[in-house]
Amino acid sequence: MRLDKFISKATELSRKESKRILHAGEVTVNDKVIKDPGVHVDILNDDVIWGGEPLSVAAGNRYILLHKPEGFECTLKVKEYPIVTELIAVPESGSLRIAGRLDVDTTGALIISDDGKWLHRVTSPKHEHAKIYELTLADPMDSDAQTNAVQEVADGILLEGDHEETKPAILEFIDDTHARLTLEQGKYHQVKRMMGYFGNRVTELHRASIGHITLEGLEKGDSRFLTKEEVAQF
Repeated sequence: MRLDKFISKATELSRKESKRILHAGEVTVNDKVIKDPGVHVDILNDDVIWGGEPLSVAAGNRYILLHKPEGFECTLKVKEYPIVTELIAVPESGSLRIAGRLDVDTTGALIISDDGKWLHRVTSPKHEHAKIYELTLADPMDSDAQTNAVQEVADGILLEGDHEETKPAILEFIDDTHARLTLEQGKYHQVKRMMGYFGNRVTELHRASIGHITLEGLEKGDSRFLTKEEVAQF
């Protein structure tokens, strides 16, 4: 692995910041000061030291499923709320990225990994990985309104500010204020905007599954590593 990439994965530093500390002579590899960011390091056997502290990264990629609770942000920087990576007890959490972020008030399945290409396959609409959302509406919808909404969602609707209609999706009503929505894309605030299209508002939102991966056995705030079979699905 390139030395600047190694430092970035092992710390909170960007690649640019990693190069800066290298050029300043602050990093040693096997007791030698190394300034070249392109030097290759063996992540298992080389000793990389910065500021007197050894640096390390996990061997191989990590693939994690988190049952996100309310009150956590899907961001890599601390803002108004705590961030979801605080719920995951793994080293070098700063190298993790999120597939399909959820709002602070939204709960449910969140996939997190340090494998960027794999994450792209999870989120890209062209791979058609279905995501199932369970939602509660502010206002009841009668049978006629439900039938109309189900058909329009199946055909695709043009959301405000968009230039293309949403991909065909499946909307199922459980009762007049609860529904299940299956999507194969992830536009910005898509579920909430789709319900807003019908003059309604989502008061509770939960992502129940991503592809064939569900939250079975996970309580809110809990996480687990995906199995090899689950990773291979994407």
